[in-house]
Amino acid sequence: MCTPTIDKYGATPANIKWTVVRGDSANLKIEFFEDDEVTEYDTTDWTYIATAYDPSGQVLDDLPVVSGLGYGEIQIPALTTANWGTAYRSVVAELSFDLQVVIPAGSGEGEDTTWTPVIGTICVLGDVSGTSL
Repeated sequence: MCTPTIDKYGATPANIKWTVVRGDSANLKIEFFEDDEVTEYDTTDWTYIATAYDPSGQVLDDLPVVSGLGYGEIQIPALTTANWGTAYRSVVAELSFDLQVVIPAGSGEGEDTTWTPVIGTICVLGDVSGTSL
């Protein structure tokens, strides 16, 4: 029987370019599967933390994450994206972001594991129907 090991959590994070429109809601669902690529990983006790950073590396926004069996979904409300970028052009901002997971240690196993499975860039487009272009 193959059982997952903690060593897999140190894998190189996926690097994603996520395109959103300023003033729109935006969701990104990250799914975790067992080695068979069909069975959802048991993530029920994982804690998710997602953050967007401006180009200088300062924290811009903590991003809400909804979790379920086998996934974490970053759900950015329109009120947050409305504040991203001020220019009048097609790409109004480029932000760095990450999704971090804290996996509690089992009973008597030491400290919790912190893992960043996803890093990337949020490319923010100006909204055509609004006032940004």
